[in-house]
Amino acid sequence: MSVKNKKSSPWKSLQLGLAVMAVLIVYAYGFEITQIDLEELRSEQRQTSLQRVMRALARPDILEYDKEEQKAIAEIYVPCPASEVQPAIPGSNQPYITITPTCADPQSTVSVEGFIFLPNASGPVRFVPGDDPTNVVELGNDVAQTDSSGHFVLDVKLPKRTSEEVQFIRATLRRNVGLPHFTQTAKDTWDKIIETIFLALLATTLGTILAIPISFFAARNLMKGVRSPLAGISLSIIGWPVGIGVGYLIVNQIGKVSAPISSNLYVNLASVIVGSLFTWFGIRWAMPQEELRTPRIALRLIRLVVIIAVVLAGLYTLFQLAALTTNVSVVIKPVLGPLGFLATFLFQVSDVLRVTTPAAGAFVAGGALSSVLGRIGQRVAEKGSLTITKIFNLVVSAGAGATTLGLIGWLIESLYQVGRPEYTIWLPILTGAGIGLVLAVLTKAKDTLPIGLIIYYITRSVLNGLRSVEALVMAIVFVIAVGIGPFAGVMALGLHTIVSLAKLYSEQVESILPGPLEAVEATGANRLQTVIYAVIPQIVPPYISYTMYRWDINVRMSTIIGFVGGGGIGFLLQQNINLLNYRAASAQMLAIAVVVASMDYISSVLRERYV
Repeated sequence: MSVKNKKSSPWKSLQLGLAVMAVLIVYAYGFEITQIDLEELRSEQRQTSLQRVMRALARPDILEYDKEEQKAIAEIYVPCPASEVQPAIPGSNQPYITITPTCADPQSTVSVEGFIFLPNASGPVRFVPGDDPTNVVELGNDVAQTDSSGHFVLDVKLPKRTSEEVQFIRATLRRNVGLPHFTQTAKDTWDKIIETIFLALLATTLGTILAIPISFFAARNLMKGVRSPLAGISLSIIGWPVGIGVGYLIVNQIGKVSAPISSNLYVNLASVIVGSLFTWFGIRWAMPQEELRTPRIALRLIRLVVIIAVVLAGLYTLFQLAALTTNVSVVIKPVLGPLGFLATFLFQVSDVLRVTTPAAGAFVAGGALSSVLGRIGQRVAEKGSLTITKIFNLVVSAGAGATTLGLIGWLIESLYQVGRPEYTIWLPILTGAGIGLVLAVLTKAKDTLPIGLIIYYITRSVLNGLRSVEALVMAIVFVIAVGIGPFAGVMALGLHTIVSLAKLYSEQVESILPGPLEAVEATGANRLQTVIYAVIPQIVPPYISYTMYRWDINVRMSTIIGFVGGGGIGFLLQQNINLLNYRAASAQMLAIAVVVASMDYISSVLRERYV
């Protein structure tokens, strides 16, 4: 079989040539924009500076010796005076230097000879102006090195400095004494690298805890089947802000009630024990695992009252637990000694409980009220007639639209301080009510809407927006909020970890096998049971892998956010670079490299064992 060689088309050749020319133009313009200039790299000044920095980086400031030092100084005239110069007579049994000749023109070379110095010592030889002894001039890279008898000879080139007054050349020689020990730079680097590791650990832990539930809302396969009638969606939207506001007020009131008795350690302990037992048994009775028969309305109401009482008791117990940890930390701190940080940890935990309890209580109240109202709306849509359902949809959807846009307007007013509530508050409320009415008119009374996909797209958009903001920028904001230090770094890395892991986790949820999901749903399981029994068993190994990898990333990122005051070794690294202390900076870069390499090895071993 013969193969005929097809002639290339002139048009294709022209296209190829134009494509090559376009690529060359793009890269040529890139060279112009980025100002690539190798001539600057070859300049003598740049080469000298580069060699100096590279030599410093090659000698990290980790170990040092105690030094034994000797100095000697000799006179020199630049240029020679009119009268003859007599060399100074050195003292006996003291190190001294002689200069030959004792006067010379600028840029001339003179010989510096040292006597009776320490054997095998070395050090710089410097020019000291007589009119300004503090302005020492380096004589190039001239370093004297004595022999076994403490003698050295060194030729140096004089600087371009002339004066009628006498000037000096000074030799400073040092010798190591004893065994090497860690420098202060090494000790500071150790402290900061440990701070960096734990900064990354806390940020990863915080980010993982919050990213896991968010990832389920950002998974399309879990959310696409979630549908609800318009009445249920509207009442759920209204329930969130109302429940959060009411819940916040109630929780704060509980905190005020518990405050007067918070200073007594025994009262705290008794309150925590009794409150925990009451909460446990109350939940077990009000929410039994099995229901033998349908409970009567009176029993349901009693159970509802018990659940409310359990929630209030639980909140009170949390406030008492915060007070208990504070009192315990104060008592045990004096006796812990070097382990006093444990008492400080307890105190910080109590502070975290005081801050998060009102927020968590408000969020739980918002979710509970939203769920109750959503069920009421769904019941109305299922049981009510078409006319009643339509009227109900018109009212509640208008309220939901007004609530949503009203909150957005309030946020805009608080951020931009427009000062025109008729535009930032009332106009959005009226617009939202109008949109809600239009949606209720266009939607059939009994139709269900894909609320799951709406939540999915909102969650994805928020995650994408926050992930586009670098952790360095987040660190700047948190430094302003909480001050310079590792706490700002933890918050910045924690927020960036949340949005990054939530995306990775959600993509892993979207790739799970649909078989177990369908099997669990076929048994009549609700949404939470489906996630627990069908989703979580499939995602545990990749979740562990992603979390370990994120810890590795956070260790590296924490060195960067330290540049803006976010704590960790980055702050120390930036400080030494700004001070041109490249030997100290080299020690910090070496520590970062060792930690990152160790983290990579540890994470690979853990992934191999558990994933």
